[in-house]
Amino acid sequence: MIHIITTVSRFTMIFIIAVYTYYCFSALGRPAEERGGLFKGQMVYIYLLLLNANAVLFLNTNDIRIIIMAVAEAVLIYITNLIYKKLYSNANEIVVNNMCMLLLVGFIMLCRLDMGQAIKQIVYAAAALLITAFVPIMIERWKMWSRLSYLYAAIGILGLLCVAVFGKVVYGAKLNISIGPVTLQPSEIIKIIFVFFVASMLCIYTDLKQVIITSAISAVFVLILVASKDLGSAMIYFVTFLFMLYVATRNWTYLFAGFLMGGGAAIAGYHLFSHVRTRVIAWQDPLAVVNDAGYQISRSLFAIGSGGWFGSGLYEGMPEKIPVVTTDFIFAAISEEMGAVFALCIIFICISCILMFFNIAMQIHERFYKLVALGLAVCYGIQVFITLGGVTKFIPSTGVTLPLISYGGSSILSTIFIFAVIQGLYKRAGWEAEADNEIK
Repeated sequence: MIHIITTVSRFTMIFIIAVYTYYCFSALGRPAEERGGLFKGQMVYIYLLLLNANAVLFLNTNDIRIIIMAVAEAVLIYITNLIYKKLYSNANEIVVNNMCMLLLVGFIMLCRLDMGQAIKQIVYAAAALLITAFVPIMIERWKMWSRLSYLYAAIGILGLLCVAVFGKVVYGAKLNISIGPVTLQPSEIIKIIFVFFVASMLCIYTDLKQVIITSAISAVFVLILVASKDLGSAMIYFVTFLFMLYVATRNWTYLFAGFLMGGGAAIAGYHLFSHVRTRVIAWQDPLAVVNDAGYQISRSLFAIGSGGWFGSGLYEGMPEKIPVVTTDFIFAAISEEMGAVFALCIIFICISCILMFFNIAMQIHERFYKLVALGLAVCYGIQVFITLGGVTKFIPSTGVTLPLISYGGSSILSTIFIFAVIQGLYKRAGWEAEADNEIK
């Protein structure tokens, strides 16, 4: 009986997320007065997915913690909507709803894979929402953000240096630093500071001298990450800087030169770092080294392939056999048990977020805030890309988490912080539009 319910539920969950995803893009082409019903419909489908998935999880485990988690998830989603849609009456509802949906998918998979991590994850998410609750109003109203260029640089570089010197080595790279019982990955938070730094440096002057200064300081960020062997984060920082520089200057030469330098750096990294060579070998032919370096990516590809279009159903697959499945390879677990259609919907929801970030960037008049919105869009987008690329063997694995879905306190905090900043920028764009209408 449980097997039948699990089999049926995988189709209902696919239907739920497919309709939700359709609403994401349908809302983009409709007048504002017609979007309210779509946004409310999205919330209905979020709660339906919560009930459906947690019912299956409970039936398969009889673990009372599943019910407690389901209630906690519902409360967290409700409070998130209360904060953004009540405290900020003109919040961007697509961004809020997508954040809730992606968090929910992460909670569901973590409950399936590791209940201890699932409990920690919901605590991390609640803490992150509390910490960032007033970020939108601070972004909207405070005017000093564009004047703190060198403070951003000092804080960011100092934070990364602390990891390079005192950090713990995880899978060949220095990623984390421990402060008592708390373990942090500072590069996750500092990437937001980095975006603010680049935007503040290029929002007024884009002459050659300013570009050289900005590039030199940005290179320090990237080189510290390279020295720490955190090459995934280094790639995110580098690509984000490159696109922000191009948009600020409109100079294709910088973009072309940047890609050439990035290619050269990748070749140098291959020769300098043994763990990079190992990942490249695993990427080239994982089955040739399936018992060694290729085991992780091979298990990921087997999981994705065995899941097919509609998945095996929760607890009907073997995603726990994928190494570090709750962090780097959670997308493979989703593909195996929820199916490729469900996984594709996750990708489209992420794309919806990126499109909305860019849309907000285009609405903002002030150059600094426009560059911040663009930088955060690229930062979020490139992280999604390299995570999914590593899981599907499109590119070598870089050890980067899937935002809002993978396990990790620093990742959850940084991504919710990004979404909160975007909400503040959206409010600022609305405030600018109102000011323009008053002038007219």
